[in-house]
Amino acid sequence: MLDSSTTTQTQELLDSLNAALEGGDIDRAAGLFATDSYWRDLVAVSWNLKTVEGPEGVADMLRSQLDHTRPGKFEIQSGEMPAEEDGVITAWLTFETATGRGWGLMRMRDGRIWTLLTALQELKGFEENRGKRRPMGAEHGAKKNRSSWKERREAEEADLGYGTQPYVVIIGGGQGGIALGARLRQLGVPAIVLDKHDRPGDQWRSRYKSLCLHDPIWYDHLPYIKFPDNWPVFTPKDKVGDWLEMYTKVMEINYWSRSEVQKARYDEASGTWEVKVNRDGEEVTLRPTQLVLATGMSGKPNMPQFPGMESFKGTIQHSSQHQGPDEWAGKKVVVIGSNNSAHDICAALWEGDADVTMVQRSSTHIVRSDSLMEIGLGALYSEEAVANGVTTEKADMIFASLPYKIMHEFQIPLYDQMRERDAEFYQGLEKAGFDLDWGDDGSGLFMKYLRRGSGYYIDVGASQLIIDGEVKLAKGGVDHFEEDAVVLTDGTRLPADLVVLATGFGSMNGWAADLISPEVADKVGKVWGLGSDTTKDPGPWEGEQRNMWKPTQQEHLWFMGGNLHQSRHYSLYLALQLKARLEGIDTPVYGLQEVHHLS
Repeated sequence: MLDSSTTTQTQELLDSLNAALEGGDIDRAAGLFATDSYWRDLVAVSWNLKTVEGPEGVADMLRSQLDHTRPGKFEIQSGEMPAEEDGVITAWLTFETATGRGWGLMRMRDGRIWTLLTALQELKGFEENRGKRRPMGAEHGAKKNRSSWKERREAEEADLGYGTQPYVVIIGGGQGGIALGARLRQLGVPAIVLDKHDRPGDQWRSRYKSLCLHDPIWYDHLPYIKFPDNWPVFTPKDKVGDWLEMYTKVMEINYWSRSEVQKARYDEASGTWEVKVNRDGEEVTLRPTQLVLATGMSGKPNMPQFPGMESFKGTIQHSSQHQGPDEWAGKKVVVIGSNNSAHDICAALWEGDADVTMVQRSSTHIVRSDSLMEIGLGALYSEEAVANGVTTEKADMIFASLPYKIMHEFQIPLYDQMRERDAEFYQGLEKAGFDLDWGDDGSGLFMKYLRRGSGYYIDVGASQLIIDGEVKLAKGGVDHFEEDAVVLTDGTRLPADLVVLATGFGSMNGWAADLISPEVADKVGKVWGLGSDTTKDPGPWEGEQRNMWKPTQQEHLWFMGGNLHQSRHYSLYLALQLKARLEGIDTPVYGLQEVHHLS
């Protein structure tokens, strides 16, 4: 089909959509969507992160939101020609609402909308000072008693949290808190990021020394400042830490290090929080309107208790406490777990001349790093993708445009390719006795990540050590500890000087229980997961990540987390929600997260 015909079809559908929306004809607008269609909205229409399904779902959202948010003026994005492949027309869009401007991606099939992504990019009248709106910086001319930039920054830092209260307090200063802090800074939202470590980036520096990003660099940029062209593909942890520290400073984020939250309490009468903070030995009480828990997608460390642990004469550590192999040369180490951290730690201990045994308690999905980069991510996040015009922003939008309900259908063929390509590798693991899986439906790593946040390893070398028997493999649950050994449920005795519990992390609302109250944690419910009714992700179907980057059942409480990609992408939508509330913009939320699971 000719491009002009494709463009004409797209424009005609958009004209029909605009006319229906402008005329308030909800049934006509919904009728433009296919029976098996999906509208994923990021804040623009729903003031939420919400996916609706089919004409009925579209109509329900519009009945609730059309009069308030008034989406319209859908146009083909300037310079972007709609493309057709296999009967599907894909078109980049721009649009407006009553209060903002957005960017979107639409897929058409058989003359109707199959998938539609609408993502708010800016609020009218509250645009970021970037591009042509960037600040001058230098104030030309002569003026007595002029304050320098440094003096103004120092005055702001001394005042915020003492004389002036922040509108937002972010608890947790890792990549999620820092990315959100940068977004809020650019939007003019007074915010403080709190972190207990000495310096930004210490969350990474304090982990085992072999840790590095397993995702490639093109996937990992932070907002506003991309990594340099000569940055390594896989970033070592200390280099990540240094980047976060630099980024915090140059983005002028109000970051309080050595600041640990003692307790937080919501005052319904005033609509504000009381947050008690130990700031380097000084007790400070902050009273923000909005509170964000950016305490890590994985939540609190899972520290299982086994009989006999108190009598064990060696050392027991959670993987988050493990520093590395330096003091364990010639010692016997048992690592309980078989996901990313367990593999990384085992490999580093083997390199440090420790005698290492991995205990696999349940099957693990493994994908080789080079296969994941080429087959799984290459089309969107790679040097080749950049050369083909797929910017990080475009890649994020393309990925976000795939509804979670059908994303596994796109993932399964990719992992089938990887399984075939690396068949010999997987045969070697199975021969070594390693239990493999590909997710409940064969959809692989990323769906496991979205559904449960665990259960996988991106292989950067540890798997070959298992295949070769250099890292010993034991299987089964832990029955008890003895003075010098771990004993499994089948009676296998594993002598140990060190036991590393690579046993994962709990839900983020565990932090809400500790910092606020168990009642508030239960009010919010489970954080993370899709409701896919697969292992560790119980139904019912949610359609979006539970409670992430969007309003929760606890007024003025938000959760921010995820990997660097999610921190970059979703920080914008959370920041826009917070900015709108600061400015008094009406934000009626459609589809507020229901609570089906308490933890």
